[in-house]
Amino acid sequence: MGGDLGENQEIDREEEDERGPLRRCIVTRDRASPETMVRFVLSPDRILTPDLSARLPGRGIWLSARRDVLETARTRGAFARAARGQVVVPPDLADILESGLLRRMMDTVGLARRAGQVVCGFAKVREWIAGGRAGLVIQAEDGSPDERARLLSGARDLPVMEIPTAAGLGAAFGRDHVVHAAMSHGELARRFRVDNERFTGLSGRTVPGSADRSAGRV
Repeated sequence: MGGDLGENQEIDREEEDERGPLRRCIVTRDRASPETMVRFVLSPDRILTPDLSARLPGRGIWLSARRDVLETARTRGAFARAARGQVVVPPDLADILESGLLRRMMDTVGLARRAGQVVCGFAKVREWIAGGRAGLVIQAEDGSPDERARLLSGARDLPVMEIPTAAGLGAAFGRDHVVHAAMSHGELARRFRVDNERFTGLSGRTVPGSADRSAGRV
């Protein structure tokens, strides 16, 4: 009885959090800015549905954007407890989140390209870096490591975002493949960076700037 009461009070606090400036992760219990986390809602047939833009109707279920947290929530019934009932969790939930975030990032690159706020190609990106115009650099993981390090020579403080393939980045520019891109300072760069950090955390990749990066990186 006491346990049920405590759990219900905790869920009630989560519902209050939904109206405040921060959100609480159902696994770690940490509170953070909603744009750095992942929101889920339930469909009418109680299928867990990612809401990456945090705009779908219904009470949100929030999770820190980390692969280990996602796995804990998926395997230990955290979603069902937060929803107060049965929840159908898609078996490929991690893939759905990764592909959704990657699509959001490429959509942002497309918007920046139409606004003249992003360039691609080694020479143009290097020119933007040298001129201080680049707010962040985007690089494909499958590009040449030596070339990627050479591009960033002397730009250690510049944020570097990585995506899996040059073909994926190239599609945003209407090209077969693109390894290097630079985006100017502004809201689109901020949006790309937030989604990239969520993508990196949920995919289990190394976070840019961490200690095990090579010296030529950020």
